[in-house]
This record gives sequence, C-alpha cells and structure tokens, in this order.
Amino acid sequence: MSIWSIVIAIIMLGVLVTIHELGHFWVARLLKIKAYEVSIFIGPKLVDWRRNDVEYSIRALPFGAYVRFNDFDENGNVVESDDPSLLVNQPRWKRLIVALAGPFMNLLLGVIIFSVLFSIAGYATLEVGAVRTGSQLETACLSEEIPFEIGDTIVAVNGERVMTAYDYMYEVDRGVPQNEPCTLTLRSRSTGDLYDVELVPVIEERAMIGIVHYPDVDGKYHGWEVAEVSPYQNNGDPILEVGDYLTHVDGVSVEDEGFEDYIDNLTTGDSMTLTYIRNGVEYNEECAKTIIAWANDRGPILYSYAVEDFTTFVKALKTAFVMPYTIINLSVKSIGEVFRGQEEVYNMVSGPIGMTTVVSDYVDDVDDSLYEKVVNIIQMAGIISIGLMFTNLLPIPGLDGNQLILIIVEMIMGRKLSKKSENAINAVGFVLLIGLVLFAFASDIIRIILD
Repeated sequence: MSIWSIVIAIIMLGVLVTIHELGHFWVARLLKIKAYEVSIFIGPKLVDWRRNDVEYSIRALPFGAYVRFNDFDENGNVVESDDPSLLVNQPRWKRLIVALAGPFMNLLLGVIIFSVLFSIAGYATLEVGAVRTGSQLETACLSEEIPFEIGDTIVAVNGERVMTAYDYMYEVDRGVPQNEPCTLTLRSRSTGDLYDVELVPVIEERAMIGIVHYPDVDGKYHGWEVAEVSPYQNNGDPILEVGDYLTHVDGVSVEDEGFEDYIDNLTTGDSMTLTYIRNGVEYNEECAKTIIAWANDRGPILYSYAVEDFTTFVKALKTAFVMPYTIINLSVKSIGEVFRGQEEVYNMVSGPIGMTTVVSDYVDDVDDSLYEKVVNIIQMAGIISIGLMFTNLLPIPGLDGNQLILIIVEMIMGRKLSKKSENAINAVGFVLLIGLVLFAFASDIIRIILD
C-alpha cells in the first residue's frame, strides 16, 4: 500500500464528510439558525476568520469536519440559553430539516459525482444491444413466439425490479443461481409493452479454467483480464487473482482462433499450465483441472453509451439519479446474504482501512492507465458519498439518524424526552457505535489477511 493511496483515501473521506457538515450549516443559515463555528477538517488550525458572528477555520488533518451549534463553558459543558436562534430552541420541523440536510448533501454529491463520471467515461444501460451465440436468450428467441428485438429494455429479473445495469448484473449473477432458470421482463422498444422471456440454462460437466473474464483481449498483454475467480479453481487453492491477465493455457494463446475449441475439449490429463501476467510479471503455473457443472450464458449484452450530444447527456443524468437506489438496494441485499449464510460476515461492513485498501488497488495497479485510475477513484467517491448518507441515517448517537429518531419521538409525544431517557438512549447507542467501529476494523483486518 503506497503513501499516495493513504493520502487519496484520507482526502476523499475528508472532503465527503466536509460537504456533509456544510449541508447542515447551509440549511441552518437558510432557516436563520445560529451557528458558532464551522471547521473544515480537524486538528490544529491552519487559518481562521470570523464573519457574521461565525468562526470559520481550516485545520491540518483532513479526517472530517464539524459545525458547532452550541456554546460551551470553561468546563466543556453546553451553556443553557433561551436564545430563540439556537438550534435546540427551534421548532421540531426545523431541527428535522437540519438533521436531514447532511445526508441529503451526500446523496446530492453522489448524484453529481456519477453525473460527471458518466459524462466523461460513458454509462451502461439496460437496453439489449446484442445476444451471445449459444446463449439462453438466443435459444428462447428461436424456440418461442416472443416479440424480442435488439434495443428492448430489461426492467425486471424474476420479478425483481432493476433500475441500472448494476442491478441486472447482481440479479443474474448472485440473485439467481446460474444453473436455475430465470425470467426476464423486457419492454419493447417498438410498442412499449412488457413481456417475459424464460431463460433456461443448458448444464454440462466440463473442465473449466474457473474464471470470469472481460470479453475483449487486452492490447498490452494480449490476454484476458480476470474479473472473477472461482473458489474451486485448482482444487480450492486458486492460482489466478482478479486483475491478472490470462494469456495462454497449455501454450495455446487466448487470441488463437481455435482456443475456445481447445478449452471445450480439455478432458485429458489432470492439470493444465496457465500463463498469466500479474503486476507486469509473467508466470507459468500448473493448475488442477476444475470439473464443474457449467451453464451457458444468459445472453444479453447491454448497450453502453458515450456522452456525445444532449440526448445522451440527459440519459447519463437519468442513470446517475437512480444510482443511489442501486447502491442502497445492493447493499441491503448483500447484508441479507450474510444473514442467510451466503456471504462471510466480515464482508458486511468496511472501515477506513478497507476503503484505503480499495483505493490502493486502483492507485497502485501498474496495468491501469492514469485515466482508468481517475475514473475508478471518482466512481468510488460516488459510492462512498451515497454510503455515508445511508450510514448517517442509522439511529446511533453521533449520527444524524439518532437526532431524527429523537425528534420524531418528540413529535409523536408532543413534548421533549426527559434527560434520563435521552441519556439512556445515547448510552445504548454509544455502545452500538463503538461495537460497529470495532467490527469494521476487525473486518478490514480479516479481509487483508485472507486476501
């Protein structure tokens, strides 16, 4: 992990948290609520100034930010006051809006980041651009009277609504086992009508390399970039890793016209020789053949667009606006996998160490160009920003969700909670917060050790 990875991760998180806190401040000022201090970042002051009775400062450590709505005495206790301009003395609806302003800013920032990203790098849609040969969709189109045509849009998988290409990929990859049928609901580009197509897999047992790769052969290494590795590869001790470039199997190049036929008939012998590139270095290793039940591809190849005119720009914005739904939807489903025993519990959350590790994977990857690194980091910033919105809505002290719950309870009761009740809620919540922090830290460490 390079120093640049750490610096970028710290600055990224610091900026996202700062925007969150500024959201609270801007809405409070709009509602004529008094603020004592706005600090961008934390730690020793680098520069400070005072304007309109608010003390502003920029501090040395980009680990976060804060807005202070209370005055404190010499002992650090909140000074009680009847000043109507203070946040604590505001009507509940105003306090509710101020509490929501921070998460909303992270939501808005996430949408803006994805809008910029899609405008620069293009965006994937749910429009079917082509159908893979020998796939389940091709078979369905040949055998059934369905109105399918290129350009139709996927709207659901087994009844589960999909809003973006990421939703679709999750549903067909993890939501429905590959060896089970699934039903696609599509919207006709010609009529606008919805119709269903049942995709029935053809199952074969065959020797497999045990990877999922990106479709195009890399121009630099003349190999397939590995996108996913089966845990069963090499008898449960995988050789390849995500990000490797597979160039040859038993000396046969993946660019060879007969490569697919060679792999299809890979039945003799107990092992095969994999030639691959990792971090610019070529390796040759013996790999035990993995005999698995193989299902043919689902079939749809989705359209991707570059932003070239106003129409594609508007479509990019629409895709960016539904990304928060996708990120929250996939996060909730991933957590559900943990409780169903389909995913390890340490993969449920990630803390600063985990985030820095992911940034390091992008920044330190010698095979990615500067453009690819920037695109990946921008995408990660968008995901984290929306993730911060989701996290801050949890009912835990120190997070906005706790304030929201207390205000809503006050609205229902018609009066403030007693200090004793509020302190009890805060104490329980504080224990939960510390537990969550420790769990995230331990999860990050476990992932690093296992990887």
